[in-house]
Amino acid sequence: MDIAKRLKNARKSKDISVYKLSQLSGVSETHIRDLERGDRNPSLDTLDRLAKPLGLSLADLLNETGEVSYLNKAEKELVKCFRMLSDEKADKLLDFLKTLV
Repeated sequence: MDIAKRLKNARKSKDISVYKLSQLSGVSETHIRDLERGDRNPSLDTLDRLAKPLGLSLADLLNETGEVSYLNKAEKELVKCFRMLSDEKADKLLDFLKTLV
């Protein structure tokens, strides 16, 4: 997936309009639309300015596998805590969480 599609998918997954992203990032609406259509190539500075309001790192947005992580703050904290657990405790926590859903 190219950067234009990743940017547009990230914006839509957060339910943010082009106008709102423009307001949050300081990048013009026209420029964002051009980027999302693939009509322009973004600078790293522009991508960084767009990634932050989307809750993404620049690395997430540039991830070539297309596996951009759209975790909210609580989900990121859960992942961080989960990674600190031993394998045994992580397995037990996962089993417990599965009982809740």
